Amino acid sequence: MYILNMKNSKFIIDKFAKLIEQGLVSSKDFTSELFNILKSKRDEFVLKMKLTSKDEFEVLSKRVENLENKIGKLEKKKNKKIKQVKKS
Repeated sequence: MYILNMKNSKFIIDKFAKLIEQGLVSSKDFTSELFNILKSKRDEFVLKMKLTSKDEFEVLSKRVENLENKIGKLEKKKNKKIKQVKKS
């Protein structure tokens, strides 16, 4: 874990050094480059973790909710049938 953090730290430090070498010392340029670097690292992480986008997540959660409702209905039907059999 420590080695991985060192790699990431070195990557970020190298990026900062390149920025300074290129003369991007204004705060706006520095800030925008910093955000670009962090976004690219975040995107790499998301890709490695195989996470879904927000839209995909919403679609999947709706599917799961529909399936849970169907399961609930089936369980209720099953319980009714079992009660009817026991009464007679």
